[in-house]
Amino acid sequence: MRFLSMVRINENSGMQPSEQLMADMGRLIEEMTKAGVLLDTARLRPTAEGVRVKLRSGQTSVVDGPFTESKEVIGGYAVVKADSMDEAVELTRRFLLTHGPEWEIECEVRQLEEPDFANLQCGTA
Repeated sequence: MRFLSMVRINENSGMQPSEQLMADMGRLIEEMTKAGVLLDTARLRPTAEGVRVKLRSGQTSVVDGPFTESKEVIGGYAVVKADSMDEAVELTRRFLLTHGPEWEIECEVRQLEEPDFANLQCGTA
């Protein structure tokens, strides 16, 4: 099973990763990638550089960042491979603990829907 761990941060906290945190995170990412449990991960650019595309009543609109109405935003993500939600939570816990006590962040962990290829019907010519 695959799980998405979304890192929620307060973008206005002023916290920046130290060189030590980046080194520790690099080691954890390398370890988890070699173990085959970390499939993808990335830190996201600030909301000031992003946009939101909305659909309402059949019409789309684009709103430029930053998104001041949001106290917490998605600051990054990881896609992990785990046999259960408990295992995905444990992998996420390791990521959070790497940050140390000065950080206040949280991750939302959700299972990704896997395609059900056995039940897909193919058209015939």
